[in-house]
Amino acid sequence: MTTMLFYQSVKALNREQHRKLRLLQRSQPFSFAAKTNSVLVASSEFVEASRHYPLVFVGAEGGPYSAAALVGLRDQENLFVEADGAWETDAYVPAFVRRYPFVLAENGKSLTVCVDETYDGLGETAGLPLFNAQGEESDFLKEVLGFLEAFHEDMQRTHAFAARLAELGLLSAKTITLEQQGEQQQLNGLWVVDEDKLLALSDAQVGELHRNGYLAAIRAHLVSLRNVDRLAVRVDARRALAQAADQPVDAVHANAEPPKAAPPKPPAKPSGKSK
Repeated sequence: MTTMLFYQSVKALNREQHRKLRLLQRSQPFSFAAKTNSVLVASSEFVEASRHYPLVFVGAEGGPYSAAALVGLRDQENLFVEADGAWETDAYVPAFVRRYPFVLAENGKSLTVCVDETYDGLGETAGLPLFNAQGEESDFLKEVLGFLEAFHEDMQRTHAFAARLAELGLLSAKTITLEQQGEQQQLNGLWVVDEDKLLALSDAQVGELHRNGYLAAIRAHLVSLRNVDRLAVRVDARRALAQAADQPVDAVHANAEPPKAAPPKPPAKPSGKSK
């Protein structure tokens, strides 16, 4: 799964070239995520995210592995983005989604702050400034940078977490099959913790997982797998809504009258709750 999902034209921020650039929240803040059924998550988000999404590990056999939240069961369908582009009320919004349109790009050992130039909230007349008149980072951009750096560090820890699970032989391949009205779809390339193998670990290995904070994330991951059935219920509900309206299933994303655009608030911490 690519870390650049959603981004169409990424460009490094430049204090001279982008001195007048401002960001205004688009009228449909999460419409860019409506056509994906999974997003990457950090292990620090597991406990909160496990309340809403199945959390799995993704990657080719042998790794490297990443962690992801399933937000849908069918291709190009996010069951949590509503017709007006809002994320479902009270559902946790993963940091991977909240960072858009900004992203940190790795260039060797250095990190560069970039922005998706196609984001329709970018301009020079309205919204929060990214730089001040002297070309220095604005308070808003500083908070964005803090968020991006914290998320980057969380993802590094998550890769180490997944790698250790693989080293201990705890990850098993998982295929999710959705069958409805004669239609079958499979999600492949997924990995989950094998509970039998987890129970077979030595006391020393379990102690290591506990000291590293991995046990809590493992528990959240295992509990979250119950949400697969809840996603299937959501698919049924969306299908019924489309049929009631005599529309194709994908048409439930048809745009309603969009709310008025408003300046964005600085993003919360990656592991914080977002509504």
